[in-house]
Amino acid sequence: MAKEVIEAPITGTIISIEVKVGDKVEEGDVLLYIESMKMENPIMAPVNGKITEIMAAAKQVVETSKPLMVIEY
Repeated sequence: MAKEVIEAPITGTIISIEVKVGDKVEEGDVLLYIESMKMENPIMAPVNGKITEIMAAAKQVVETSKPLMVIEY
C-alpha cells in the first residue's frame, strides 16, 4: 500500500480534527481545520484511503510543512 503524508499548508492553530485512526476517507473529505489569520481553513483528503496515523492535536500550533497525518491507499 502507498502512503500519503498530509502536511500543514499554512502556519496556524489546529481548531479540530474531524477523523480518527482507522477511519476511511474519500478524496475531498475534511480531515481537520486550521485557524490562520482569523480564518478557518479546512484541510481535505487528497486521496481515498484509511487514516493510519495522526501526529497533531487540537489547539496545537503548527508550522507550514509539519506532518499532520498519514493516509494509506
